[in-house]
Amino acid sequence: MKYFVTGISTEVGKTIASAIITEALEADYWKPIQAGDLDNSDSHKVKDLISNTKTVIHPNSYALQTPMSPHAAAAIDKIGIQLDKIIEPKTKNHLVIEGAGGLLVPLNDTDTILDVIQPDYKVIVVSRHYLGSINHSLLTLNALLDKGFEPAILFSGDEHPTTEEIILKKTSLPYIGRIAEEPSFDRTVIKKYAAMFKDALLTL
Repeated sequence: MKYFVTGISTEVGKTIASAIITEALEADYWKPIQAGDLDNSDSHKVKDLISNTKTVIHPNSYALQTPMSPHAAAAIDKIGIQLDKIIEPKTKNHLVIEGAGGLLVPLNDTDTILDVIQPDYKVIVVSRHYLGSINHSLLTLNALLDKGFEPAILFSGDEHPTTEEIILKKTSLPYIGRIAEEPSFDRTVIKKYAAMFKDALLTL
C-alpha cells in the first residue's frame, strides 16, 4: 500500500507522522521534493527516528537548496520542476510518501503538490490546532474529496477537543489518532505511536 502524508500547512508535524507510519508498517520512505536543509533533510530525520531494518529511504526526485516554496526554490537553482521527472521508486514494500507543505503548494506555474498524488495512494492529512486550522483542515480535506480521495485524519500537537470534534463531525472521514506534544521525539517515542496506529493504518 502507498500512503501519501500531507498537511494543512507547513510545520504541522508531517515528518514525525511520516516516521511513525514508516515504523508502524516497516515501510519504505520517499520525499519527492525537498526544499532546503539538505544536510538534515526530512529523509535524514526519518532515518534517525525509525528502528526497523526493513525500511529503505529512497532519494528525492528534487533536492533544492533554498527553504522556500518548491517553485521558488527551483527558480533559484535555475531548474524547473516537471511532474514526469517525479518518478515513484519501485518497491514491493509499503511506501510512505511525504509531501512538501500543503496540498496547493506550487511546483511550477501549473502544478501543485496535489498533482503528485496518484489515484492509488491512501492520503493522510496531518492537522494541528492553531487559529484558522479548522478552515485549513476542511479546505484540505474537501479538495481531496473533490478529487475522489477518501483521506484519513491524523491530529498533531496538544489536544483541542472542540477543533478535533468539529473537523471529524463535518467530514465523517477515517481517524487515525493524535500525536501529542511530546517533550522530544526519539526512536522510543516513535515506536510507541507506531504500535498505537498500526491497526488503523492497515484498515485504510
